[in-house]
Amino acid sequence: MFKRKVYDALAEWKEKYSPRYAAMLEGARRVGKSTVAEEFARNNFKSYIKVDFANVKKNILEVFDDIASLDIFFLRLQAATGITLYPGESVIIFDEIQKAPLVRQAIKYLVADGRYCYIETGSLISIKKNVSDIVIPSEEYFIQVYTMDYEEFLWAVGTDTYNVLRELYKTNKAVGEQLNRKLMRDFRIYMAVGGMPQAVEAYINQNNFEDIDRVKRGILKLYEEDFYKIDDSGRLSKMYNSIPGQLAANKNRYVISSATRKRTTTKDKEIFSQLLDSKTALISYNVMDPSVSLSATVDDEAYKLYLSDTGLFTTMLFNSADKSYTEIYSKLLGDKLDVNLGYLYENVAAQIIASAGHRLFYHTWKKQDDVHYYEVDFLIASKAKLVPIEIKSSNVNTHKSISVFSDKYSKKVYKQYLFSQKDVGHKNQILFKPIYMLPFVLEELSE
Repeated sequence: MFKRKVYDALAEWKEKYSPRYAAMLEGARRVGKSTVAEEFARNNFKSYIKVDFANVKKNILEVFDDIASLDIFFLRLQAATGITLYPGESVIIFDEIQKAPLVRQAIKYLVADGRYCYIETGSLISIKKNVSDIVIPSEEYFIQVYTMDYEEFLWAVGTDTYNVLRELYKTNKAVGEQLNRKLMRDFRIYMAVGGMPQAVEAYINQNNFEDIDRVKRGILKLYEEDFYKIDDSGRLSKMYNSIPGQLAANKNRYVISSATRKRTTTKDKEIFSQLLDSKTALISYNVMDPSVSLSATVDDEAYKLYLSDTGLFTTMLFNSADKSYTEIYSKLLGDKLDVNLGYLYENVAAQIIASAGHRLFYHTWKKQDDVHYYEVDFLIASKAKLVPIEIKSSNVNTHKSISVFSDKYSKKVYKQYLFSQKDVGHKNQILFKPIYMLPFVLEELSE
């Protein structure tokens, strides 16, 4: 199993919140929830039982028909699985809990019993049909599971480069042209592969982008099947598949009707909320009046969407029926694609910011005497002030939006950052950083 940060989050849950709360690992399909849950159970409990409701045997499923008497329920569960449970020393894993809503509802009583600990894993757990007939338990300790971040990716490939990057960041000095070019190429490998554990494993085992892309297309097909199970009209699938194209079009908001090719209805908005519940997409809201309380003035009707994994974004963006995508990957890694890839870097920035625990916000405002808009890609609150962040693929000389924003809200701005592929530098108050240093900026802003 790959080393994952969510493992430490489970350790904190066990120490501080179990058995009073069940740990709920929530995230998109195939991000590694089940694997880390079982690995944690194996290493931290005397015994564990895992019940996978996506692939459960009939005799085990029948155990859950009646849990009114917990003494009998636990005896039947142990008999059906052949595993002994020890009070205070065992954990029961309910995998893909969204497929067993009544079992999820029973968490309240299982936790109150106090004999054992519980870990739930779930995708699509908030989808309406999965919660419509149950009382959602308040005894759940939610842990969001994202795709592997850059540090986890480097752990997986067996390099300690991340700590070196952190030390380079702390110097606040230029890295140097040749070294920065190498470090950016390393980071673009992460952008191309992504953080889905299966794709990372394919990269490590094969180091072949044809195989890696096959894995990612398999995950996208799985998502597609999930979307059609939720919405057989195909609108949910269209909304998801339009995300890369709408970002590439450089629109200042995501437009549902651009995906469905029809006027947006109330049903479309309900379907859209299910897309967000799937955790396959990240939403960033437009802030109308930027202040430290960023969520206070968001426009609920103005938002941008990003894919939760940039590796999947890359595959979708360069989707091709033939094998020309191998050439595209080669050009991406060599920074030789003849298109502006700002939106690809914007997506990986969104992924980094979200996985660091920040909600996503941006800000647009109309230019004076013009029909066009300024846009700051991301806003972070820090030190009771605002930090505007702009993302570029290459050209750092054009940064009108962040400059105008910082002048307009000069009393509210703490620091200004422009991330790109270029080396460390600054111009006036704008701090230039290569995109691979974004995690360390976020660490510093959170101190």
